[in-house]
Amino acid sequence: MLAVPRVETASVNLATERAEIAGLNLDRSALVRAVETVGYDVRSPAIDLAIEGMTCASCVSRVERALKSVPGVTEATVNLATERAHITGQADAAALIRAIDSAGYDARIAVSASAVSDEVADRKAAEEAALKRDLWIAAALTLPVFLLEMGSHLFTWVHMAVMNTIGMQNSWYLQFALTTAVLLGPGRRFYTKGFPALARLAPDMNSLVAVGTSAAYGYSLVATFVPALLPAGTVNVYYEAAAVIVTLILLGRYLEARAKGRTSEAIKRLVGLQAKTARVVRADIVIEVPIAEVRPGDIVEVRPGERVPVDGDVTDGASWIDESMISGEPVPVEKTIGSTVTGGTINQTGAFTFRATAVGEATILAQIIRMVEAAQGGKLPIQALVDRVTMWFVPAVMALATLTFAVWLIVGPDPALTFGLVNAVAVLIIACPCAMGLATPTSIMVGTGRGAELGILFRKGEALQALQEVRVVAFDKTGTLTEGRPRLTDLNLAPGFDRASVLAAVAAVEAKSEHPIARAIVAAAAEEGLTLPHVSGFTSQTGYGVQAQAGTQTVDIGADRFMTKLGLDVALFADVAAQLAEEGKSPLYAAIDGRLAAILAVADPIKKTAPQAIRALHALGLKVAMITGDNARTAQAIARQLGIDEVVAEVLPDGKVAAVKRLQALGRVAYVGDGINDAPALAEADVGFAVGTGTDIAIEAADVVLMTGRLTAVSDAIALSKATMRNIRQNLFWAFAYNAALIPVAAGVLWPAFGVLLSPVFAAGAMALSSVFVLGNALRLKRYSPGVLHEV
Repeated sequence: MLAVPRVETASVNLATERAEIAGLNLDRSALVRAVETVGYDVRSPAIDLAIEGMTCASCVSRVERALKSVPGVTEATVNLATERAHITGQADAAALIRAIDSAGYDARIAVSASAVSDEVADRKAAEEAALKRDLWIAAALTLPVFLLEMGSHLFTWVHMAVMNTIGMQNSWYLQFALTTAVLLGPGRRFYTKGFPALARLAPDMNSLVAVGTSAAYGYSLVATFVPALLPAGTVNVYYEAAAVIVTLILLGRYLEARAKGRTSEAIKRLVGLQAKTARVVRADIVIEVPIAEVRPGDIVEVRPGERVPVDGDVTDGASWIDESMISGEPVPVEKTIGSTVTGGTINQTGAFTFRATAVGEATILAQIIRMVEAAQGGKLPIQALVDRVTMWFVPAVMALATLTFAVWLIVGPDPALTFGLVNAVAVLIIACPCAMGLATPTSIMVGTGRGAELGILFRKGEALQALQEVRVVAFDKTGTLTEGRPRLTDLNLAPGFDRASVLAAVAAVEAKSEHPIARAIVAAAAEEGLTLPHVSGFTSQTGYGVQAQAGTQTVDIGADRFMTKLGLDVALFADVAAQLAEEGKSPLYAAIDGRLAAILAVADPIKKTAPQAIRALHALGLKVAMITGDNARTAQAIARQLGIDEVVAEVLPDGKVAAVKRLQALGRVAYVGDGINDAPALAEADVGFAVGTGTDIAIEAADVVLMTGRLTAVSDAIALSKATMRNIRQNLFWAFAYNAALIPVAAGVLWPAFGVLLSPVFAAGAMALSSVFVLGNALRLKRYSPGVLHEV
């Protein structure tokens, strides 16, 4: 790098894999090329930009082309619904902003919603208020124009009233004044953006409106002030068309702005979970500080009813905390010393203090917000077709409008000029690239937002489309289908023995062992509040069991062969032992003072939600598999209990990847896991689900994160994916069918057979409502509830 011009010093750190370069006016691209020349890659963080001024899908294509033309850009995606761009590569942010500016739009560095929620909300509210104000002004000015012109056409008495009072010419003068006010006032935005875009040979939605209304307005000006320039029989005015078009499109924009605000409510709600202040112990004094000033290691106090400000570990006190906004689970969770608390959750009745472990953008809530933002800003593969169409849509519409005017002028009936003008304007106005541009991203925004409310986080928007194509769901066993912690599940007593005394004696002996089974028995005794007797003379017989003196009693614990060796008959428990074997459990026997006392079993219990989750997946028509390192007998027993279709047992972590590949022969595979050893399989699967109670490595490798251990969230996510993709297909069908059907009607194809033409006024109304329809349909996903698929 020292060979690059103007580099004064350069140091490279192998441990951190970073290079520090100093010099004046350095060329970043030259530095990157120098590193790549010697065979290494330079990683750069992705850049997110907030973009203002985009109104349709054509704008999206234009901004993407502008960004991709910047040297160093590897990939650029632009989202109309979120009004953001995501760029990867080596390009400088300033160069990206200049490229967007040259394309006719405003851009700035985007900040996470968690940091600027109030600012963004205020800006959106101001935009919506401005649209509402302009809509009312335009409507007030347009109404007299509409009544004067259309009233005269529709009702003879209105025509006579106008003629007998102000006269036709004065009526035109009045319409001219009012329409001019509409176009130069509320409608000015269409011309200041539409004509410059047209001049750059990059027409957009605003260009269609600007050209269409200008044509109607310009023709009317000629008819009003220099009618001699027009052929006989063609002296008509279309002021009402220009004014009503502007008013109706403003109405559509206003309704669209309101609906778009509702699509991002999930993010707003998540941001609203953040506490504004925290009570921190500084120099033995409790002071209230803004949340931004809390630092890792600070001791924070939380009172009853307050939100937990940041993530941390409880150091004093106890309480129950409502974590439903994070996990989707409605039942409060008990927190005691050592428990982890999450920022944004609500403390119930107790008071406690905790040590902050994660603050600011490092908190779980901030990470959730980033995941939701990333998913909402992503593009699905289905969007590729839309992008290809919308890139040429507006130029094609303008060409079609020109062709319409020419055909009517050449072969149309008299007055041909009037017919040509009216139909060309109708073609320009009815075309709606907005609906096509909003069809996919609005559904993604609402679908991923609804998922977040249910505790389902799509780390990648693409997972929404991939999930609907899944045919096999494979589960890791330990910690995913099961609790991941061995527990005493069975304790059957021989006649004459008491549960408490037997469990206390067995637990006292097992307390001398470090085996997981022994720890589970000791934990069960502790949960029941039993006092363990003193143990002496502990001995272990390899392959058989253990023996010790517990208080005054001699206790023997081991397998059936140990009991046989001791001369005890285990036939008393034959039926119980058979049942335990059927369930994949290995029984243990306990003898006290030479008498068979009990049979017990320790197992990793199945999660309560697992059976319901498997049934729900089967109801969706999916095959369910289980991949585990456990022995085949245990795995098959659990599979029988749960109704699992395929079992892959006794596999190592790398074997899980091979198992996923084998299952992919049956179709697309989703894998559900929680541990470090699941990360390779999560990455290999078509869609990876990480259970949020698992490790960070598993979560990083996954496409979908379940913030709860509730396994039914897997089927909920798949059902939500199907509902969202169905919603997207409905939107795309409407957007394409609308344009495909009504553009020819606007051009006049029904005139020869039926004598029907489409007024530009009705064209404007249809266009305004088309994008509102798409948004309204997407918002239906907000009503999605697990198991209520038919409603969306």
